[in-house]
Amino acid sequence: MGWCNDPKSKSYNQLIRLPFNYTYEKLFRKENTYDLILVLNFNMNPVIKNKGSAIFIHVAKKKFNKTEGCVAITKQNLLNIIKNLKINTKVKIENQK
Repeated sequence: MGWCNDPKSKSYNQLIRLPFNYTYEKLFRKENTYDLILVLNFNMNPVIKNKGSAIFIHVAKKKFNKTEGCVAITKQNLLNIIKNLKINTKVKIENQK
């Protein structure tokens, strides 16, 4: 599985099956950061080409390395969020320094 991040594709900003003829991000990773993913409702309805592809909340790497625009947290914190999600849950992301 992958996520299309190529605005030339009709599948831009959508879950796709691999292999795929356009650029994409693999959702299977050796470091298990994408074992659990929440896809935030960014540029989803409608999808606007070149506005940006998905923002995920996913499991952080061991040293909490920076992401390419996603939010990475501990697996336990992600499980706690998932456990409390409802159909109308809104996620607010704040930058804490």
